[in-house]
Amino acid sequence: MPFIKIWIHCVWATKNRSAMMDHSVRTNLFSHIANYAGNQGIFIDRINGGNDHVHLLISLGSNQNIARVIQTLKGESSCWMNKSGMLPFRFGWQDDYFAVSVSESQLDTVRAYIDGQIEHHRVKTFADEYQEFIEKFGFADRL
Repeated sequence: MPFIKIWIHCVWATKNRSAMMDHSVRTNLFSHIANYAGNQGIFIDRINGGNDHVHLLISLGSNQNIARVIQTLKGESSCWMNKSGMLPFRFGWQDDYFAVSVSESQLDTVRAYIDGQIEHHRVKTFADEYQEFIEKFGFADRL
């Protein structure tokens, strides 16, 4: 049995970054994503977000890769949302996403950041946060 611990902080937004997830929708959707992930062998340590995006802290298994895990979670959760009838319109995620590795020494910092999303976004928009990530992690040259 391989012993692997690869932590990934993932972020993705709703289609067109539309603020379509109120507290009730977020609670139900994030709970569903966590349950579904667990049933698929995907370990989600943290999940939280705002009205227009989600943050996850995931530990990848030996047979998992970032693209497949995110594609699975995004695809299944948007399908579930549309079947649930929680929203009077079609729900979807944007195609792009953000994912960076997290060192063991930074886990508590990232966990606190994800847990504090609601408070965080009272003073900073997701667009500002996204731009900060692009700059902080050196993705500007890829745009």
